[in-house]
Amino acid sequence: MKKLALIIFFLGITSTGFCQLKSKSFEEVDSLQYFQKKKIIVFIHTDWCQFCQRMKNTTFKNQDIIQKLNSDFYFIDLNAEEKRDITFNNQTFKYKPSGNNVGVHELALQLGTMNNQIVYPVLCVLNEKREIILQYNNYLNPKDFKLLLEKLKE
Repeated sequence: MKKLALIIFFLGITSTGFCQLKSKSFEEVDSLQYFQKKKIIVFIHTDWCQFCQRMKNTTFKNQDIIQKLNSDFYFIDLNAEEKRDITFNNQTFKYKPSGNNVGVHELALQLGTMNNQIVYPVLCVLNEKREIILQYNNYLNPKDFKLLLEKLKE
């Protein structure tokens, strides 16, 4: 009986309070848009950017934000230094090396460049037609990000 109570308790916690952020790939989003149209939020970051890491560890761990992103949007986590080819919107994007073990992905540049430069972290929001409707390059705390999500949902 104790085992059954423990199992029910842990199932209750995992199903209600501690859900995980569901990150999709660009390829998945391409096909999911045929079944359900949603805005796409792309989080463009690097491993060395401390504001990117802070956002991952605060904003994207907030349960309200996780719930809103999972239910109302397609969320894509894009490392700007990703080395694999990515196909999105019937186009293939590649990693472009710029020195010894340094470079940036073409898709990160395409979605994250503002005023001829890319500054991390970048949030890029695409509409259902995969057109950029918003770019924001700065840290967003959970409160401000929640407000942004509410505006985007309208």
